[in-house]
Amino acid sequence: QGQVEQSGGGLVQPGGSLRLSCAETGLYRVITSMAWYRQAPGKQREVVATISNEGRTSYSDSVKDRFIISRETVNRKNTAYLQMNSLKPEDTATYYCNAAAAFTLYWSQGTQVTVSS
Repeated sequence: QGQVEQSGGGLVQPGGSLRLSCAETGLYRVITSMAWYRQAPGKQREVVATISNEGRTSYSDSVKDRFIISRETVNRKNTAYLQMNSLKPEDTATYYCNAAAAFTLYWSQGTQVTVSS
């Protein structure tokens, strides 16, 4: 059974940076892509960035040129990262990662990112 666990997050001042990590377990043979989502209070969950097995990336317009998604595979385990730069108060949300594998989305538990002075 696959699972996804994330780490990182916290409180940062506007203009600051944070990095989130997301590691999958048990999905190495079937994983096709990984992605980061976020959900702000009172809003729907939205996709932030995605990365395929081939390394192709995509970003939402709101984070393009500020966030960078990357991925590495070590010892048959995939880890995705989200480097968040030039953070704005509107980036405040709960951030989730997922791994797409065998027609199933595996979600992380979520972590709070708060951008405030």
